[in-house]
This record gives sequence, C-alpha cells and structure tokens, in this order.
Amino acid sequence: MTTKVAPFRLKPWFSERVWGKKDLSPWYSDTGTTELVGEAWLTGPQCVVETGEFAGRTLASVSDELGREFPLLVKLLFPNEKLSVQVHPDDAQAQAVGEARGKTECWYVLEAEPGATVALGLKKGVAVADIAASVADGTMESLIEQVPVSVGDMLFVDAGTVHAIGPGVVLLETQQTSDVTYRLYDYGRPRELHLEKGLAVIKTETAAGKVAPRVMDGFTRLIEQKYFVVDRFDVASAEVKVVMDGAGCLVGLSGQGVVTTGATEVEILPGRAVAVPVGGGEVIVRAEAGLSFMRCVAP
Repeated sequence: MTTKVAPFRLKPWFSERVWGKKDLSPWYSDTGTTELVGEAWLTGPQCVVETGEFAGRTLASVSDELGREFPLLVKLLFPNEKLSVQVHPDDAQAQAVGEARGKTECWYVLEAEPGATVALGLKKGVAVADIAASVADGTMESLIEQVPVSVGDMLFVDAGTVHAIGPGVVLLETQQTSDVTYRLYDYGRPRELHLEKGLAVIKTETAAGKVAPRVMDGFTRLIEQKYFVVDRFDVASAEVKVVMDGAGCLVGLSGQGVVTTGATEVEILPGRAVAVPVGGGEVIVRAEAGLSFMRCVAP
C-alpha cells in the first residue's frame, strides 16, 4: 500500500547561531545569509515545500490542512564552537509549564574530526546542587561525561540529560517537534540562561548514550525509541521498498535517487528531506548512483 499523501521535498531553513559557520559546504552552497549558521532545519514548520501539490507552502500550513502536526524535527547541526550546556524537559515537565511537549532527541554523526567529543550526561555521583554551584566558578563542563565520537555513531539524548555539543562534528539530529531548551552555562557569552527551569528538569541518571546499530533486512537500524525510529539505507543501484510505519521523512546523505509513489516522483538530494506526512504505507526509492539516505519515522 502506498502512502496516503504523496511525498514532497522540503527546502531547508537555516537558523543563525553564534556557534555556527558561514560555510556549510559540501552540504549547502548557499544559506541565504552572511551570518553564522548553526542549524539547517529539514522538517521545521517554516520549511517550504519544493515539489508536488503543496509546492510553495510551509510545512506548518500543510500540517494544518492535514489536521496533524509533523511529529519530528530533523536538522543538520554545524558547530564551529561549543554549544551551550543545556537540558530539555520531558513531556510532563514541559506541559506543566504550558509547552506542548518535551524534547527527546538523538544525534547521528555524519562528520567528525579526530578527537571530537560531545558532553552527554552527568558523571557518576554528581548532584543537581553540584551543577547549580558550578555556574559561578565556570566548572560545569568538568561535571559532564565527555564522549568521543566518530562517523557513524548514534547517540540517544533522553529528556533531562545535561548535554553539550563540541566543534569538529556535523550531526543529523532527530527529535520531537519542540524547541524547548534550557541553557545552563554558555562560557561567558552574553545570552540568557534558564537556570531555575533547567535545574528543575535535570535527571542525574538517564538512558542517554551511544546506541549500537543493528543490521536488518536491507538497512541498518540506528535507534528505536518511543518518539522516533532512525534507519540508514545504502543502495548501490536498485529499487527498494521503504515502509513508513508512521509519519516521517527520508533524508539524502549522498548519491542520487528518486522517491516514487504511483505517478509521483521526487528527487532525493543530500541534506534535504522528502517528507511523508501520513504514514501507514510504503514508498519506492530508486537508486540511480550509490544512494545513501536516512529514514526518520515517528512510530
């Protein structure tokens, strides 16, 4: 059974960040700004549809028409400096303060320089009070586990996990559609901190960490969690059926290919998402030259 709504490709929306870069090549040749860009949102509400019957409209507009919010926010992250040390609430904590949902996420490492690390989770024995005390003397980083990363690693970032991303990596982030972030420490940069809210949602122990890949029938399962399932497909030159058990997207990594359903064909491009806004079916992906892509689905 094909998907209920024809897939369509989205134009990335570039988010300026003080820790970002001006040059995002080879992923993007032009960001439309001369400012530093830290994030390319591939399925953000403000992303514009490039193909098909919804062309020219935002994903938010299409979601409104379909009566359902797109469940996953998928991004590429381009840190040139350290991101702030931060934490996200879970659903219950977020809803208690009037937000729609919390923010659980995962990171897939696309590029990594030698020695690259991410900060993920508190070291054993560190208490929330220790984090609070570390703000004044600038020692918060020393309380967080530093995890070495290399290309192909998948890391789960459970809500409530204190974390920070360092430079020297490019990450594909899949997360709940939420931008609720509490900044705990920012290396003296003049940005607002959210200590009271952040300290209230910290969990000293979470399920965060590296996730071992599992080889499946025709693809590699990178992570399977409550809010998302992320898989990688590497197709030499063939046609593959890709099941979409929920709403989600396909993100091109390299090579060339086409996503088809019935009479609809959408070219899949590196660094861009082909959205499947209503799941419960399948699409056909025809690889034309060594195609690699990700499937990100909300189960």
